[in-house]
Amino acid sequence: MTESRPMVDLPSPNRLKVQRDRPFGLIALILFQCFCTAFFVYDVTRDLDEGLTSLFHMLPELAATVGLVIGVVFEGRSLVALLRRQARMEKGLGVASGALNDVMEGYFRQWALTPAEQDVATFTIKGCSIADIAQLRGSAEGTVKTHLNAIYRKAGVQGRSQLVSILIEDLMGAPLIGKEKPAP
Repeated sequence: MTESRPMVDLPSPNRLKVQRDRPFGLIALILFQCFCTAFFVYDVTRDLDEGLTSLFHMLPELAATVGLVIGVVFEGRSLVALLRRQARMEKGLGVASGALNDVMEGYFRQWALTPAEQDVATFTIKGCSIADIAQLRGSAEGTVKTHLNAIYRKAGVQGRSQLVSILIEDLMGAPLIGKEKPAP
């Protein structure tokens, strides 16, 4: 009989990676445009003080200044919206990750999986091969296959894809944010 090991949090190679970097390029562009706007405002006020009111000279400078101000405002609003969207997406990803864990634990209890079977099922759902699971658990591939057969039998499925499908369907049928669905 194989010794039961605690469940290990193994990152999936296909896991969606959320870029946590702030948009420094966009911030730099906005700052540069603010500098250009300040320069054009300064230049227009100097021209007015010096009495340069030629339409051909003032119109392009005023247009450039107004365009830069509008651009800075638009980009600033876009940056704030992007940062808020990123925060919502990260929150949703966290909720989904927690929801998947809750769904998995509920099914594991319902199927009465042993701790070793829960460990193997978790690695299987994360996409590990039988050889990888055996290596991670320090057991033989035959033992992992025995656990998988017991998991599939208890879950009433034919294989890995059906096992994952049960979890995905349960998650997709429930809202990720809002009321929590009771464990199966």
